[in-house]
Amino acid sequence: MQVSETAIPGVLRIAPKVFGDARGFFCETFAAKRYEEAGVRGPFVQDNMSRSARGILRGLHLQSPNAQGKLVWVVQGSVLDVAVDVRVGSPTFGAHVAEELSEDNKRQLWIPPGLAHGFCVTSESAVFVYKCTEYYAPADELGVAWDDPDLGIAWPVEAPVISNKDREHPRLRDVDPARLPRYGA
Repeated sequence: MQVSETAIPGVLRIAPKVFGDARGFFCETFAAKRYEEAGVRGPFVQDNMSRSARGILRGLHLQSPNAQGKLVWVVQGSVLDVAVDVRVGSPTFGAHVAEELSEDNKRQLWIPPGLAHGFCVTSESAVFVYKCTEYYAPADELGVAWDDPDLGIAWPVEAPVISNKDREHPRLRDVDPARLPRYGA
C-alpha cells in the first residue's frame, strides 16, 4: 500500500495494492499491523456502511468527547470526502482536506480523532464504508455547517440533499469551544 500525508498532518491518503486480471481484482482493505505502522491507530470497534444517491451530502459530523478516528472508503460509486480540523489549538484549525474516493481508485482516507467529516455523492449512487475507533455515542454528537463560508469547501453540487439535522449545524465559529476536541489530547 502507498500512504501519503495531506495538508492536515495525521490525515492520510491510502492507496491499497490492487491485484487485477480478467477475473476481477483483489485488494487488502485493512491489516492491523500494516496500517498501524503507517500511522493508522486502532483499535477499531465499529464498522459502518451507507448507501446514498447522487447529490446527497452527509456531514460535517464528529463526536466530542469520545472522538472517533475513521478509516473511510467507497466500494461502489464515488464521493468527494472531506475532513475538517476542528481541534482547538491546532495549527491547521479550520483547514480541510477534500479527496475523491471511488470504486475505481480504491483510495482510503484516515481521519484521526478530533476532525469533522462529511462526504457528497458524485456518482448515481455510492456505497460508503468506514471503520471507527470509538462507538457511536449520540450524546457526544456534534456538527458543523456543511456550507460554512469560513471553511471554503468546494462541494461538487450547488444544492445538495441534506438531512434536517445536518441543515441545523452551526458555523464552526459559533460552536462552543468547550465542546470541541483539543489538539494533542
